[in-house]
Amino acid sequence: MKKVYNIALIVLLTFSGSIAIQAQNSSNFEISKNLDIFTTVCKELNNNYVDELNYGDLIKTGIDAMLNKLDPYTVYISESQIEDFAFMTTGQYGGIGALIHKQGDYVVVSEPYEGSPAIKAGLIPGDRILKINEKDAKGKSVSDVSAILKGQPGTSIKITIGRDGEKSPIEITVMRENVSIPNVAYAEMLDENTGYIKLTGFTQNSGKEVRDAFMKLKESGTLKGLIVDLRDNGGGLMNEAVSITNLFVKKGELVVSTKGKTPDRNKSYKTFVQPVDLDIPMVVLVNGYSASASEIVAGALQDLDRAVILGERTFGKGLVQNIIPLTYNTQMKVTVAKYYIPSGRCIQAIDYATHDSLGYSRTIPDSLINSFKTKAGRIVYDGGGIVPDISAEEQIASNIAVSLITKYLIFDYANKFRREHESIAEPKEFVITDDIFNDFVAWLHDKDYDYTTRSEKMLSDLKKTAEKEQYYTELKPEFDLLESKMMHNKQADLIKYSDDIKSMLRSEIVSRYYFQKGRIKASLTEDKEVKSAIEILKDEKTYKAILDGTSNLTNTKS
Repeated sequence: MKKVYNIALIVLLTFSGSIAIQAQNSSNFEISKNLDIFTTVCKELNNNYVDELNYGDLIKTGIDAMLNKLDPYTVYISESQIEDFAFMTTGQYGGIGALIHKQGDYVVVSEPYEGSPAIKAGLIPGDRILKINEKDAKGKSVSDVSAILKGQPGTSIKITIGRDGEKSPIEITVMRENVSIPNVAYAEMLDENTGYIKLTGFTQNSGKEVRDAFMKLKESGTLKGLIVDLRDNGGGLMNEAVSITNLFVKKGELVVSTKGKTPDRNKSYKTFVQPVDLDIPMVVLVNGYSASASEIVAGALQDLDRAVILGERTFGKGLVQNIIPLTYNTQMKVTVAKYYIPSGRCIQAIDYATHDSLGYSRTIPDSLINSFKTKAGRIVYDGGGIVPDISAEEQIASNIAVSLITKYLIFDYANKFRREHESIAEPKEFVITDDIFNDFVAWLHDKDYDYTTRSEKMLSDLKKTAEKEQYYTELKPEFDLLESKMMHNKQADLIKYSDDIKSMLRSEIVSRYYFQKGRIKASLTEDKEVKSAIEILKDEKTYKAILDGTSNLTNTKS
């Protein structure tokens, strides 16, 4: 009987292998056939098209369009883009060290990094880049200007800028350097017992940066609780996520595993060294922009019941990418696997393999969402990011605030304020007084910051629908009445939403004197989620109840 079973097994495996080979051959034929068609199309275009063609741009467009059919993370990297992608993994690049944006006809300096070549050369926020190396920069895009500003460390570049308050353009020569952006943007003791670490990326050495920041906080001798802020952190290197988790989890614990098409993509990543602290209570802050490696850290610490997760549901990116080298010094970033955190769940929120009737990729439907258990037996779910243990109320900016930001009026006023005030108080102490706010309102009087409220937009859409369905004429009096009642008053909105506007003004003005660290330090004094995290850390009973699943504060499926 055993012999018959073995023969049957051999036949089955042979048959399965034959099917696999046939499938492989069929796939190879489809690739060869369609590549041949593509080559023929290019050849005939070259022979027959009426105008000269830029084949580099044309074929890159074809490659990008092909990859766009897959997922947003599988992308082609041309030779000119390699430095930008290297920055995403190393956090380093050769350049002047400044953020820039487009404002009107010119690219403008948004914020030079503290200690950067841009700062050393005297560039300040609001400087309009008129020329670069004597070449006119009017109309250039941000990417065009960025590509020119970057370059080999040790080389110089001449920038002609226009600056408010100066009658004539200013010529500034900047010596490019190797600019390094730290992953830990800020770390400090918020009070006598609570430490705070703001992590903004997962490039090389982020694990070491977090470890160093944590050990420095411990030097205070009074550290009893830790807040790790992963809000707005889009992720990065998976191995750095494992290293950071390892700081607070015992050696040998599974942090993340990957599953792909081929066996070599199926891997498990465990903590590999002794942790620095297994006992300190922790709260991890997340929001809808916390993605990828951020979700691995937050998800692993949640699944292992090592930290309380507080904030908003995370983005939901459970896909792993590898860089594949191609010919002619080009590369491709390819999604090769999905990742799974310790409970066994994948937090991927969008199924890029299936599409709705309009051709859009679908979010994972509720019917396909499964429950899992943390190490302590708490119920958690897959299919849509990390659901925090404690949800924070989503902060929605008012329409007037969005308008003031997107039209760079907050930005421009902060530049004006810096020109008129040599110094301000420390970030924690600086406040937007009534005098400052009133000056801002007066400065706005001749500025364009009109906007459409959400209610006005919905009413406009309803009017269009009524017109199409031929109900509008009889409903017109009601529409007119609603419209008149709803008509927004910008001056009134400035007062109604003054707290939000003051907060944005404060952040922008502080950054003119104390850079990014000052901006973060100022924001912490009015951060509701940070205050909630401190309260949880100070309440030992509530903290433990959340982690063992007995607290009535914890979330259910949402």
